[in-house]
Amino acid sequence: MKEPLAELIRLISSGCMSEDEINRLADEAAQAYADPQGFLQANPDIIYDDDFPIPLGEWMIVGSLPDTVLFQADDYQALFEQIVGSFGPQVDFVLKPKQLAKTEPIKALNRIQTQLSSLYPEKGGYVLVDFSEPLDDELQAVLVYTSDIERVMALAVEVGIYAAPALAALQAESEA
Repeated sequence: MKEPLAELIRLISSGCMSEDEINRLADEAAQAYADPQGFLQANPDIIYDDDFPIPLGEWMIVGSLPDTVLFQADDYQALFEQIVGSFGPQVDFVLKPKQLAKTEPIKALNRIQTQLSSLYPEKGGYVLVDFSEPLDDELQAVLVYTSDIERVMALAVEVGIYAAPALAALQAESEA
């Protein structure tokens, strides 16, 4: 399980994590998936209980991803502020977070996705992907290069972590 986890982490981190960090996290998560009780006994500093809605291995990944990889917020304005911050001042965004303040979710997400699609054209831009089960926030997402989206979706299914392109998921939800 370690190899698909490492590949998934590598693809969702988009160069924001070192290969050592990726391998360490994948190794810990694989151990946590394989033997949750043994892993918790060996790592008493891990705060996890069986009431959590995700498995321990997934918890290890979500809890260990840096805030430049995993974005968590209660609304799209705050989520986009985090995304903009993760790129730093050298990347100029046409869309500004404050422009999303009073926008309904589907329109806000469409604007965010349009902006992200225009970045890093060599990789086809980015896709905002809902990732795992949000625990403390309404929204939880990662950025994936458009060229990697199919592989990320396949790996997410393989390892059992929920992932879906955010705009398509919200559109499907609003049509239901």
